[in-house]
Amino acid sequence: MRANTRIRRSLWRWRRNPLRRREDVVEGWLLLATWLVIAVGGPWAGAMSAQATQETLAQRRAERHPATAVLVGAPADSPGTTVGQAFATVRWTAPDGTRHTGRALVDVGRKGGERVVVWTDRRDRLTTRPPTPVQAEAQAVTMGATAALALAGAAGGGYCGARIVLDRHRRRAWDAEWQDVGSQWGRTAG
Repeated sequence: MRANTRIRRSLWRWRRNPLRRREDVVEGWLLLATWLVIAVGGPWAGAMSAQATQETLAQRRAERHPATAVLVGAPADSPGTTVGQAFATVRWTAPDGTRHTGRALVDVGRKGGERVVVWTDRRDRLTTRPPTPVQAEAQAVTMGATAALALAGAAGGGYCGARIVLDRHRRRAWDAEWQDVGSQWGRTAG
């Protein structure tokens, strides 16, 4: 089937046609609105989501700082930790001179007394390492694409739901018309 034939068939809902019903016109407008939401809203939602993700991760990178800590004891393998890393007790000194002790993920195989790098937040609490700019960019792209696809899926799902309702209305109208026509079949012309 040629492309312009498909386009003409999809635009039949707006042409004057004695078989066209109100539901057909509503369906045509809903389809147009759905495509507009997907074409305009999808990229917009993706861009806004990606920008918000980038800003959040940039703020996280700005708030977290590396600190040199000393292992109090050797890390012990514990379930649920990253491969090659385990929790261990570390001791570090904050920039204001206060001493802190906490548990952080360190590489397995380290021994007590070794120096390791840990990450702290503004309140000098242990936290995870912030994402690198490349990791942040990848997360932002992923979140943007997810938001755009979610909006497209919601718009498409809304259109499908509306079409189901419109099809029910059409079936009821067809049944009523068949009842009208069927009641006239038994009559003789005379």
